[in-house]
Amino acid sequence: MTALPIENTHARRRRGRSKAGPARVGQAQVTRAPATAPPRGVTEIATLSATFAELGVPAPVVTALAGVGITMPFAIQAAALPDALAGRDVLGRGRTGSGKTLAFAIPLVARLAGGFTSACRPRGLVLVPTRELASQVMAALAPLARAMGLTVSAIFGGTGQNPQVAALRKRVDIIVACPGRLADLIEQGHCHLGDVEISVVDEADHMADLGFLPVVRRLMEGTPAEGQRMLFSATLDNAVDVLVRRFLNDPAVHSVDSAAAAPAAMVHHLLTVAPGDRVGVVAALAGGSKRSLVFTRTKHGAQKLTRQLVGAGVSVVQLHGNLGQGARERNLASFSSGAARVMVATDIAARGIHVDGIDLVIHADPPAEHKAYLHRSGRTARAGAAGVVITVQSPAQAADVRMLMRRAGVVPLAASVSPGSALLRSIAGPPARRVAPSAQPAAREAAVTASPGTGRGAAAASARYRGRRR
Repeated sequence: MTALPIENTHARRRRGRSKAGPARVGQAQVTRAPATAPPRGVTEIATLSATFAELGVPAPVVTALAGVGITMPFAIQAAALPDALAGRDVLGRGRTGSGKTLAFAIPLVARLAGGFTSACRPRGLVLVPTRELASQVMAALAPLARAMGLTVSAIFGGTGQNPQVAALRKRVDIIVACPGRLADLIEQGHCHLGDVEISVVDEADHMADLGFLPVVRRLMEGTPAEGQRMLFSATLDNAVDVLVRRFLNDPAVHSVDSAAAAPAAMVHHLLTVAPGDRVGVVAALAGGSKRSLVFTRTKHGAQKLTRQLVGAGVSVVQLHGNLGQGARERNLASFSSGAARVMVATDIAARGIHVDGIDLVIHADPPAEHKAYLHRSGRTARAGAAGVVITVQSPAQAADVRMLMRRAGVVPLAASVSPGSALLRSIAGPPARRVAPSAQPAAREAAVTASPGTGRGAAAASARYRGRRR
């Protein structure tokens, strides 16, 4: 992976910033690349032993974290928190499940505590690419905000804007927002970013993949130049570099794992099947006792495969853009709680899903490029657990998938299979109890076309805002 140049051609003086230099975290030293020249590589940080309190996290936040069972920081948190709490801009990279959310949520609430927020003028901003990620960031952020006497609200499309406008008028301190809906509310005069003290861009690489960079840039330009900015991403490529160069000033750069290869805890299988056997093979894998996340390329494909798995007696729900927000939230909750053992999802809808205990990731449709493969695969083998990733390909897809695997740095276990193959049973585990179609959550959920909170629809909705002059 090519390292990001972090020299900022738009350097600005910031108020209350600490000087650059090595930072000590517990007994370990964190090395930063110099701000005056491109680093040869982002620093890889080993797991550190300092507690949250030793890292400078306020006592009420430490207590709130302990209340949900979080007592020791992950590596990205231990590395980034001292800089973020000191007010420095932070550029962080870690794969899904590495703990990036708390790495920005903790300093966000700690530094905003005690301030005054005006109506419709939040002081904290977190930009995320999808509705699901907005909800999950909200869930992590809300108890920490309450502990520091702050309020937080989510802003995204696919649902009515009136409750979101009401929250802004009630002087919400921090907003977690998808770019399209936030841009729309700003255009309507319901929100202004002129008081934002801390801005966060989460999943920046996925923002770029979805074509959100123009609206993200416009939103960030609406925040004060002297504010603190933090950017977190699974990969730091040229598209993300656009945001880094424009908005981050002398950022502390932290990286906790390699973006070029999948985690070693994963076992990768590449299964070649006849086109007519594809559904039967996926059903055999999803019909075992293990918790599975199945990916398709399209919304139509997700709907069709879900119906086929329902017919096979698999306990399954679906997640894609054709579902209304209420159905998406219910299905995700059902999968998270274990009420449904399998979820069929598209890439965009599933980006940002943070569900522990997923045993299998099944690529029913091979992804189009290697970054998508790594992001999908990152839903399993989280927090040190093991996981299995299966890619189902037809003979005609073999050349493309071989190239994809090479770019992802993965050497899979390859085999040709049919629905009755013993290999499928060994991967899937003992057969699960069949569920009647009438009892399926997926069978009860009607696909409701909703106004998208992200993607091309959101970009089109905010096109007028992007073209406005400041």
